[in-house]
Amino acid sequence: MDNRRLMLLLVFSFSLIMLWDAWQRQNMPKAPAVASVTSSAPAAAGAVPTPTTSAGTPVVPVANPALQPDGAIAKVRTDLYLAEISSRGGDIVRLELVKHGDTEDKTRNFVLFDNGGKHVYQAQSGVIGEGLPNHKSEWKLAPGEQKLKDGDDKLELRLEAMAADGSKLAKTYVFRRGSYQIEVRHEGAKPGAHAYYQITRDGKPADGQSNSMMMGVVTFTGPAVYTDAEKFQKVEFADIDKNKAKFSQKADNGWLAMVQHYFVSAWLPAPGVAREFYMRKVGNDLYSAGVILPVAADGKSTITLYAGPQEQDKLEKIAPGLDLVVDYGWLTVIAAPLFWVLGAIHKLVSNWGWAIIGLTVLLKLAFFPLSAASYKSMAKMRVLTPKLMKLKETYGDDKQRLNQEMMALYKREKVNPLGGCLPVLVQIPVFIALYWVLLGTVEMRNAPWLGWITDLSVKDPYYVLPLIMGATMFIQTKLNPTPPDPIQAKVMLMMPIIFTFMFLWFPAGLVLYWTVNNILSIAQQWQITRLIEAGEGK
Repeated sequence: MDNRRLMLLLVFSFSLIMLWDAWQRQNMPKAPAVASVTSSAPAAAGAVPTPTTSAGTPVVPVANPALQPDGAIAKVRTDLYLAEISSRGGDIVRLELVKHGDTEDKTRNFVLFDNGGKHVYQAQSGVIGEGLPNHKSEWKLAPGEQKLKDGDDKLELRLEAMAADGSKLAKTYVFRRGSYQIEVRHEGAKPGAHAYYQITRDGKPADGQSNSMMMGVVTFTGPAVYTDAEKFQKVEFADIDKNKAKFSQKADNGWLAMVQHYFVSAWLPAPGVAREFYMRKVGNDLYSAGVILPVAADGKSTITLYAGPQEQDKLEKIAPGLDLVVDYGWLTVIAAPLFWVLGAIHKLVSNWGWAIIGLTVLLKLAFFPLSAASYKSMAKMRVLTPKLMKLKETYGDDKQRLNQEMMALYKREKVNPLGGCLPVLVQIPVFIALYWVLLGTVEMRNAPWLGWITDLSVKDPYYVLPLIMGATMFIQTKLNPTPPDPIQAKVMLMMPIIFTFMFLWFPAGLVLYWTVNNILSIAQQWQITRLIEAGEGK
């Protein structure tokens, strides 16, 4: 068998295996939630995290499920948010991002924090201590809607609660215009006390997650911790279930986040303040991850909550390492520069589709010498096809002699039979890295190109691009040398059909890249083949 064809078939087979694995992951029934084994008895309602006095995991008693009976609701409307804050716990129980459309219904806002509509996902906080108000307590607030007025840069919402000793504590939310950062401030606690800030979420993947599964790729959903010493540490919900979660527990720097596809919420303490991170299961498929901070001498504890899209250029300016929540997997070293170039082109053309086309052209120019050498090898193989067919007719019954004669012919004609594989092999890591870029960057979400392509991060709704891609791949196959083996020839002709079927579910942006790359390759290969064949004719 032609070694070049064998290598291509191996690559193709590997792609099919990954596709099958992804399909199985997507369609297998979800495993039942693992019961928590960290406590032998249910905790009392109102249990809150407790700071440790020595090294080790913070003691966080398992609490009853986070959802509480409805209290009074205050609504906050800004240029970026529509938030709902409940008097029961004084927590943000619902948060809509008005600049981002819903995954399924584009006419509605995307809901990040949710009070049980599709998910349980809330930002909770309180003060630690007997009789002190926490996320189970009743806080006094002014119900109704408060709106960020034109000309104002910030909006403050103040809540108050009484401690058991009669003292008054306050919790204040500060929303700022044009910012996804919310300041959360506790006042009135005694110096030496501790405040906690946690994110409670169910373990379900983000909406639309199943559409992102391809080539064995699944975007991460779960808590993460970052410190200068240990860097970015993701924690699977399954590890929390089994009490096997590994992450930095104490530091004087770093942050804690809840990561999901395209969006993130993160508690960002001020640098230099001692902090403890914790994660626990608090109910059936319900988890809390948070940070404990000491109350300052003035009785205040202040922290920043980021809740919004994973916009890399903005995240890296907010906190060290926060941009790492955009996870490109094992090909980050390729994907990160690709996105940087893609973003630079987008600044010029103001359209992500045209930016992808521009990136494809640049990549083609970068690999031009390699591609040219490979296409020359393939063109020479095409010229040698009649001679190879003659050798097969002469030595078809003697496989060893046939291989020897073929190798001698390659050596005599100075042809590398594997040379034509290089364009495919080189493109594979770039292809997968670009897949991660299109899959993981919120900038691509709902990004239109032209006409019917209104979202480059999801499949072509009418499958036009995959069909065009299949046609270009078929033309490439016809330009390649015909394998001497008729079975190989039929298999190669089937590959455009099979790949077209695979690409039906790929993001439209990725199919656009592959289609444009094919068109440029066809032009380059046709020109080189024409020149080689003309030279042979002489």
